[in-house]
Amino acid sequence: MSKKRILLVASFSPSLINFRGDFIESLIQNNFEVYTASPDYTEEVKQQLLTLGAHPVVYKLERTGLNPLNDLKSISELKAIIKTHDIDLVFPYTVKPVIYSSIAANSCNVPVISLITGLGFAFTGLTFKARTLQRLNEFLYKISIRKNKVIVFQNKDDYKLFLDRKIIPKTNKVAFVGGSGVNLNKYKTRVNDNTSNKIKFLLVARLIKEKGIELYIAAAKKLKKTYPEAEFHIIGEPDNSPSSIKLEKLNKLNSKGIVVYHGKQNNVPEHLYHTDVFVLPTYYREGVPRSILEALSVGLPIITTNTPGCKETVKKDYNGILIAPNNLEELVEAMAVFLKTPSKIKEMGRNSRLYAEQRFDVNIINKELIAIINEEIKH
Repeated sequence: MSKKRILLVASFSPSLINFRGDFIESLIQNNFEVYTASPDYTEEVKQQLLTLGAHPVVYKLERTGLNPLNDLKSISELKAIIKTHDIDLVFPYTVKPVIYSSIAANSCNVPVISLITGLGFAFTGLTFKARTLQRLNEFLYKISIRKNKVIVFQNKDDYKLFLDRKIIPKTNKVAFVGGSGVNLNKYKTRVNDNTSNKIKFLLVARLIKEKGIELYIAAAKKLKKTYPEAEFHIIGEPDNSPSSIKLEKLNKLNSKGIVVYHGKQNNVPEHLYHTDVFVLPTYYREGVPRSILEALSVGLPIITTNTPGCKETVKKDYNGILIAPNNLEELVEAMAVFLKTPSKIKEMGRNSRLYAEQRFDVNIINKELIAIINEEIKH
């Protein structure tokens, strides 16, 4: 029996390894021939994909901004890839790949299972630009994904929004998975042997306002006055977003000892092992944040917002604390809980690892996705 050919479509090639590497391996083990489409492969990513047994192919994509001519070229190139490689099923994730490859595949009568990994900046709705993008994205989703075989969501809030905004009708077939999952074999459980007053908090994120970086810094300033031994670590780097924090500001805060700024790091797990509490006060429309999943996996208590994608990662009074979005007072109170009662760190951290094993193990997620794919590819 010939192998079915599946095309994974991404907007950023490293995500194919970092977020979908285990999924690609599972697909190949389940007798699929896997093609990956992405713009701008690095040689390292290309070699890693080839080693896994996948076939990387390139298409052009402007990851940010809207240029109708370039967007049409992206759709045209994806159509050519689907036809040239005789693809049996297309599996895109993130906004532009979902929209463009759904249009391309539907025009070729090739089935699509699309993965909605969060709605991001456009659906945060804080600025005029975001609201304009939201209306445009709603329209593009409407015309692109309604014919898809299955639309897979990472949280039920995003599905409800799609129904409320009439982006999809209730008749569309949908499924739910707990994020991209984490390979728990790659994350050893943290040994909590901290008996000092030097409780270490850590934020790992894109350093933009919507991810809560300004809120985290404000909380650090307040808490430092009462708990001078506490440390507030930051991993990430500013980007070209208009809401990005300035590097000069971070360096100044670092030199004053208010935060410990590490910049961009390729060894985030090592930092997680030497941290006590993970904090992500985001109000960005997340799917299920990968950074939180990694923190759960090593056994850290979580402080995050009661928002779509984030609230799924915390069970109240079990493995962390949920706070209202954009609420400094609640963030300070939540962080103070662990400063006042350090024994909660060990207890909640242990529960975080258990919760990751129960709900976010990549093997569980991949098994669910492959079951969805096998069901649809039969028809």
